[in-house]
Amino acid sequence: MDNYILAIETSCDETAVAIIKNGTEIISNVVSSQIESHKRFGGVVPEIASRHHVEQMTIVLEEALKQANIEPKDLTAVAVTEGPGLVGALLIGINAAKAFAFVHNLPLIGTHHIAGHIYANNLVQPMEFPLLALVVSGGHTELVLMREHGSFEVIGETRDDAAGEAYDKVARVLNMPYPGGPHIDRLAHEATEAVPFPRVWLEADSYDFSFSGLKSAVINYKHNMDQRGEEIIPAQVAKGFQDSVVEVLTAKTVRAAREFNVKQVIAAGGVSANKGLRTALENAFKEEGIPFYVPPLKLCTDNAAMIGAAAYEMYIAGVRGNLAMNGRPGMELTSWK
Repeated sequence: MDNYILAIETSCDETAVAIIKNGTEIISNVVSSQIESHKRFGGVVPEIASRHHVEQMTIVLEEALKQANIEPKDLTAVAVTEGPGLVGALLIGINAAKAFAFVHNLPLIGTHHIAGHIYANNLVQPMEFPLLALVVSGGHTELVLMREHGSFEVIGETRDDAAGEAYDKVARVLNMPYPGGPHIDRLAHEATEAVPFPRVWLEADSYDFSFSGLKSAVINYKHNMDQRGEEIIPAQVAKGFQDSVVEVLTAKTVRAAREFNVKQVIAAGGVSANKGLRTALENAFKEEGIPFYVPPLKLCTDNAAMIGAAAYEMYIAGVRGNLAMNGRPGMELTSWK
């Protein structure tokens, strides 16, 4: 018997609803983005994000059901992002999911946002274990070792700024709009020379990351050039910054893949859409002889299909939530097996 899971994602500034069949097939995947509303502020404003979710939630939910040609009686369960994220934004999706599950007498499953990003890969390529996931987004930079479905071991994480956060801050220094990642990536590919910025490796055996110092190095370079009355070349700054981020991410991922003898490496999260990072990882793992996969761009950024993919495995494993579920902005990635 087929399982259809309706999934809701509202952790930040996308209102998204999807219906997933058997954990791997997207029946519908509707996303309402708020980027235009937040651009003028240079980042996401939580209160505005929450208000937009309230306005869009019912519309997006109805559209996902319509596109899938699915009735509530055909659904197996309702899944929703429980955390991490902006607490006000999370609560809109959670309360919508609880109401829908209650009215239609469906099981409710609270899903971790990062687990969703990782499981986006299962929508395009079967996951083979043990595998290593590099999660890079606006708020997260993590290396996660998975030995089976539902088993997460965080072996490395950012100690300060996440990669995507650093991209946005550097873009602001270069007077580029939010979100900064795509603009930095594009600009970096226009340069043939790069401003030399430091690589932060931390301890010799560490898989942790740190991008705050790199961000500060870019800001200091800009201030020093301004004080000397010299113009910076934005493309060269962007290339120097991106080269540093990509080199560190790639080198640590390769080292971890060797140490844990993984069968597969996957990238996940919004920054995995970055052309420079994707190319570097693809080339590195081609040399290593380890299969490397990254989802298509539409599944890298926040969406509900990824939440449905993770929730399916939770459902099969017998994981269930209840109507007392609350938003968990600091929710840790823990195994459900």
